[in-house]
Amino acid sequence: MSKRALRIGMIGYQFMGKAHSHAFRDLDFFFDLPVTPVLQAIAGRNEGAVRQAAEQYGFASYDTDWRRLIERDDIDVIDIVTPNVAHAEMAIAAAQAGKHVICEKPLAMTVEEAVRMREAVEKSGVRALLCHNYRYAPAVQLAKRLIDDGRLGRIYHVRAQYLQDWIMDPNFPLVWRLRKEVTGSGALGDIGAHILDLARFLVGEVRDLAATMETFIKERPLGEMSGGLEARADRSQTGNVDVDDAVAFLTHFENGALGVFEATRFAAGNRNGNRFEINGERGSLRWDLENMNLLHVYLEDDEPGLQGFRTINCTEPVHPFADKYWPAGHIIGYEHTFMNLFATFVKSLVDGSPCKPDFEDGVRNQCILDTVERSAATKQWETVEYR
Repeated sequence: MSKRALRIGMIGYQFMGKAHSHAFRDLDFFFDLPVTPVLQAIAGRNEGAVRQAAEQYGFASYDTDWRRLIERDDIDVIDIVTPNVAHAEMAIAAAQAGKHVICEKPLAMTVEEAVRMREAVEKSGVRALLCHNYRYAPAVQLAKRLIDDGRLGRIYHVRAQYLQDWIMDPNFPLVWRLRKEVTGSGALGDIGAHILDLARFLVGEVRDLAATMETFIKERPLGEMSGGLEARADRSQTGNVDVDDAVAFLTHFENGALGVFEATRFAAGNRNGNRFEINGERGSLRWDLENMNLLHVYLEDDEPGLQGFRTINCTEPVHPFADKYWPAGHIIGYEHTFMNLFATFVKSLVDGSPCKPDFEDGVRNQCILDTVERSAATKQWETVEYR
């Protein structure tokens, strides 16, 4: 028997639009869900580009006005994959129209915007998902299980990095990710938000922090993204870079753990180095997105002489989400983190089960991002003021 359709309307169509669309298309193949996601419509300002995206990704229709998309009666979920500046207006409008909402990170440009987004979904009674997909790598889910089961005991240290190098060329253009009025912040919001979410997910809330930020290249040629992290430059015009290229900060967690965070897009040779190490009184965990199936585990209660980090290939059927894909040792990739996240969200829409991260997580993450910027400006320790 055919299942009821869950009709997806997507706003935006570039890098994240491709990743999200692929995940929705394959969900029914790998997961036994109570409803079937259907790519109903996609919206974007450039008619030629959005028409091409609709054809490539498999959407039934397209529109050049996102407001019309939200008003349609044949759409259940609005998926927002636009630059950050548009998140708040679109998410609030979607919630007010009674649509469930998926939003790419960071949730908003400011704490005030994030709070209004959270309030809109709460008032409308719809479900909302913030797309921090790295939580849903099987190895990260296993790390969460080990910590929650007390295998590491009291947590002492959280060490997290997100290292990239894709804007090191001074001739790389001033795309939207490098313009404060469109993105809010640079490496901090783009990739620092990810490691903060992982730390909150695994360890808990941040109490206070001390931060520093740096912009290494302060002027670039104008240009625009052309797909993935590639861009086209107009060498005849230049503009000022007004966001951070790199950020580093120390934190105290509410549970007493000490955190060290670094996010940069100027770490040569690091294409996508999202990494953490967590040290506790009874053991440690290490993970690296560039080898995302592997979790490195050290346990103090191992037999003396055999102690050391063991490498767990998180593809066994007993590992989180791994039973949905291939036999043990047949590794999965980046795209499956979105599939695992969306499968959990789709299930939650039907049976009311929890699905995180939600807009409450987004507000809390935004409060930390705001505190990082404040500390970098004051050059002092600052307390995170959660809203």
